[in-house]
Amino acid sequence: MTQYSDVAAPVADAPTPVRNSGKAPAGRLIGLDLARGLAVFGMYAAHVGPDPDQGGVIGFLMELAHGRSSALFAFLAGFAVVLITGRVTPKTGRAGRQAVAKVVIRAVILLALGTALTMSGIPVDVILAFYGLYFLLVLPLYRLSAGPLAAIAVGTALVLPQVLYVVQQAIGDSGVRSPGEPDGIVSLLFTGTYPALTWIPFVIAGMAVARLDLAATAVRTRLALTGAALMITGYGGSWLALHVIPGAADAIGAGAASAWWSDTAGYPSGDAPAWLLAASPHSETTLSILGNTGVAIMVVTACLAATDALPRLRSLARPVIAVGSMSLTAYVFHLIAIRFLGIEELPGSPLYVLLGFIAAAMVFATVWSRFQQRGPLEWLMTKATDLARYIR
Repeated sequence: MTQYSDVAAPVADAPTPVRNSGKAPAGRLIGLDLARGLAVFGMYAAHVGPDPDQGGVIGFLMELAHGRSSALFAFLAGFAVVLITGRVTPKTGRAGRQAVAKVVIRAVILLALGTALTMSGIPVDVILAFYGLYFLLVLPLYRLSAGPLAAIAVGTALVLPQVLYVVQQAIGDSGVRSPGEPDGIVSLLFTGTYPALTWIPFVIAGMAVARLDLAATAVRTRLALTGAALMITGYGGSWLALHVIPGAADAIGAGAASAWWSDTAGYPSGDAPAWLLAASPHSETTLSILGNTGVAIMVVTACLAATDALPRLRSLARPVIAVGSMSLTAYVFHLIAIRFLGIEELPGSPLYVLLGFIAAAMVFATVWSRFQQRGPLEWLMTKATDLARYIR
């Protein structure tokens, strides 16, 4: 299994059609679908794009996609929870119970689908089961406002990576990380590629941002500045720590030069505390969570601002927005395509393979969205969650 696996699939409700008025339908923001679409393409790059080790501009761009795309999806999962349970005012009473049931149904489906895909032997670290668990873990927080959610996101980012390190030491295997292995709850919480213990801060941070008035310019400006500060603190702090603290770089080994930002350093070793100073996307450290959250905030803020301020861009980006509106379908599509085409070296495909995946996804999503409001898997998910209407 390659160390670069980087997957995620948000579960959006319905596509956000691009309207002439330039305004998104109630409860939806077109910029979110644009961000999801970009994250889908980043995910494709991580799996079927050229190997980042080739260097140059292409290699650098491929490396930027690794880890940060999945963090962006986890961040957007927080938006999904808030959109389902009530974005401006959390739903209460019967409506609240039905909303909670919808989230639970989605989580169970994702847990089952993700486990099945992982056990099928697809050479990708499937995030769907992890994603389902994230939904369940953060659901008790859905009634909180932006302030408490932000505080919890910060607290979990500061504490849980250290807890994860201790837990992994207690398990007693320096090769504790087991990406791609269907190890049940242990994998989902502690040893998998996307352990919930260190990925739920992204989801909670997304919930906090979703509670804000994202149509306000002042709010978006503050968010952009916050994202930049988090990114600098995470990646810059890691670079400084690895260069200043004696022995830190030596403990990490050959990958120390890039461990402050890149997964080329590999997965952390369970017996090297110096990895807690790294900020590579899959190092599961406080600094990596801060840096990746900063990137996610900046991408979402930029997409929201661009789609509102630039109608022409919104029109040109329609295929990307269409992909983002059916990102679960786009995610599963790329897994099936990888299996069907027999692609085993991930990453490492020629650039034209990546471009082919992107083009195919855009064409399908654009054509489908002209006739159907939801993507195929999104439609099935909606039908399943309709069972929540029986909750009294």
